[in-house]
Amino acid sequence: MDAIFIPVASMVGASLDQVKLISCLLISYPLGSLFIRIPSSQPGLKHIFNLTVTLVYLLPVLNMYSALLQLLGSVIGTYMIAANVRGPRMPWIVFVFLMGHLLVNHIIRAIYHPGYDFGITAPQMVLTMKLSTFAWNVWDGRRPVADLDKWQSEKRVTKYPSLLEFLGFSFYFPGFLVGPYLEYSTYMSLIDESIYKSTGAHQNITSTKSGRNVPDGRKRVAYRKMAFGLAWLGVFVVLGGSYNFAVALQPWFATRSLLYRIAYFHICGVVERSKYYALWILTEGAGDMSGLGFTGYSPTGQSLWQGATNVNVLMIEFAPNFKVLLDSWNTKTNVWLRECVYKRVTPKGKKPGFRSSMTTFVTSAVWHGIAGGYYLTFLLGGFMSSISRLSRANIRPLLLPPPGAPPSKLKRAYDIAGIIITVICMDYIAAPFMLLSVRNSLAAWRALDWYGLWIIFGGLAFFYAGFPSDGGRDGEEAIAFASSSACWCYAINWHSVSDTRRCGD
Repeated sequence: MDAIFIPVASMVGASLDQVKLISCLLISYPLGSLFIRIPSSQPGLKHIFNLTVTLVYLLPVLNMYSALLQLLGSVIGTYMIAANVRGPRMPWIVFVFLMGHLLVNHIIRAIYHPGYDFGITAPQMVLTMKLSTFAWNVWDGRRPVADLDKWQSEKRVTKYPSLLEFLGFSFYFPGFLVGPYLEYSTYMSLIDESIYKSTGAHQNITSTKSGRNVPDGRKRVAYRKMAFGLAWLGVFVVLGGSYNFAVALQPWFATRSLLYRIAYFHICGVVERSKYYALWILTEGAGDMSGLGFTGYSPTGQSLWQGATNVNVLMIEFAPNFKVLLDSWNTKTNVWLRECVYKRVTPKGKKPGFRSSMTTFVTSAVWHGIAGGYYLTFLLGGFMSSISRLSRANIRPLLLPPPGAPPSKLKRAYDIAGIIITVICMDYIAAPFMLLSVRNSLAAWRALDWYGLWIIFGGLAFFYAGFPSDGGRDGEEAIAFASSSACWCYAINWHSVSDTRRCGD
């Protein structure tokens, strides 16, 4: 099918793999509309539909024949392990099996296929989250309910799926290529349409004009997301060649004033991120079209479709601090790291500590790949996380007005400064993740006069050289930064001049 996509790639100036990927996401919209029309009384047909569409994407469109065999191996391997290993080590066996396979492919890709735009590691990263979560959900289904927290109770699997059900879940087409992943219980609620049984005030508004149980408003939301996704894609296609983090490596860049370089670099950051906004918003809309994203009704009775949301653009580009930024990007990966790593390595009855945080950091790093730039981003982002937390804990309370009083000028100035510092540090910390090599990353930082290091380590010196602070690093914030690194997960999988990812607070 390359003959169909090559002229399009030449016309828009994009790579063949990029055109194929976007085409798959767009085709998922009408296919999602077909999927949701399959009656809930025919669950097997729904599973087969998912499997068939994904196979079409992988084989005739993306030509990923050997990759399919590997992905299928991960799926069948997980299915067999989770079914036959009954003890508490089962989820960890699945986890090591999946992460080990992923790491091997990261290494092979980095050594032998560094120039490919889209390869096995992109869908494999999504599948690793999905299958390892399934293993934990199965284990939770074998444990007493009293031992589970709210998320574990809601997602637990008490009835082991048939092979067809599991294949349909694993190859659910709207989110297979770039995510977001979904839990097995969520998938099955989509299949039997129990996902539409709202508990809100308007729970009786669940019958559409067609007589099905799918709430109205799905297409409105999905097509709006498609329009936003295509708009962001247009930003990247038009500006991506000129505005990218690699500009810091060009001789002319260092000759401009520092303020100009910081402003220009931030524009590059917005353009870099636009590709990820496009990918995730498009796949969110495709998920909504298939019926996945329903989350209830507003007070006015309008249906809400936020269940597939994976990114909040405004809260990233205007984040008042890194904590908000982290919570707004790649939220599903955040959930995976928190629920399937951070909490699971913490002994029962104990508070998460250093071991939990470091295990999560290592997991996030291995999940991403082996490029040195990733680890520069993780390291510097960890320091930035600490600075932000210390600032919120020690400076912000001094500026808060009395209850009922309007914010003071100092508080408004603090908020504005928080946004500015967050966004320029986000660009600085993200650059190594896009440039990949340590040499290019350090060269880019040097071209920016190391401003990010001055801000971060100057802040550390300020707090630890005498300013009263609560010290330490909160465990939940540690996991937040580790999960934030996931926002750059496709840097190694869909990499042109440079790629973006979000940094953490």
